[in-house]
Amino acid sequence: MKPPASPACSFDLSGRRALVTGSSRGIGAAIALGLAEAGADVVVHFTGREEEAREVARSAEVLGVRTAVVQADLSADGAARRVYDGAVAGLGGVDILVLNASVQTRKDWLAFTREDVDWHVAVNYRSSFELLQLCAPGMIERKWGRLLAIGSVQETKPHPQMLVYSSLKHAQTGLVLGLAPQLAPHGITANNLAPGVILTDRNTAALSDADYAEKVRAAIPAGFLGESADCVGAALLLCSDAGRYITGQNLFVDGGLGL
Repeated sequence: MKPPASPACSFDLSGRRALVTGSSRGIGAAIALGLAEAGADVVVHFTGREEEAREVARSAEVLGVRTAVVQADLSADGAARRVYDGAVAGLGGVDILVLNASVQTRKDWLAFTREDVDWHVAVNYRSSFELLQLCAPGMIERKWGRLLAIGSVQETKPHPQMLVYSSLKHAQTGLVLGLAPQLAPHGITANNLAPGVILTDRNTAALSDADYAEKVRAAIPAGFLGESADCVGAALLLCSDAGRYITGQNLFVDGGLGL
């Protein structure tokens, strides 16, 4: 089988259409803007902060790309279909799917209720599964696609108060990496990017405790906490032709915390 021709500019995403879930803030927003800077049109998905999503879209449009903004609570029935249909309506299809949205609750695992678990499963796993089912067929037809899940260093270093979250990150990673050999013959890569401790508003409260923040920092071999922008380079690699020969991998962007 003859390999596809090497692209002239392998990081160039001009003409590609990217859907990034949970992209109104944090890591998702940084990745969406990084893909836009590389030339991709982007769908900004949000749950409850529309103005933040619109601001991300405006920032992307300044870079000269098209955007669409889609709202959906991923714990609700039919949410994945709503997001996908919004992406198709706005941009005509999805070439790059970044599964970034998740929920995270900190409490002792014995205190979790069935409702707590069902909520986490719906957002952190079921919506990912359904979006993969919706987006992959078009990628197969076009013989090009990029699937990128955003996991967590907790896949190897689970926080004792976030076992439901960390176990579902394992499940999502297993899903995406399990698809990799099935989709590779169609020109589609499927990978996981696992961030470490990143300075986003999700971590603001916990890291506001100076003693706790120093304890976390001391556990990171690189010696500092990450920022959302630290995830962008790896995401761009795995979502572009620069990473066309990388599939079925779990790339940790964690300053060595997972070692």
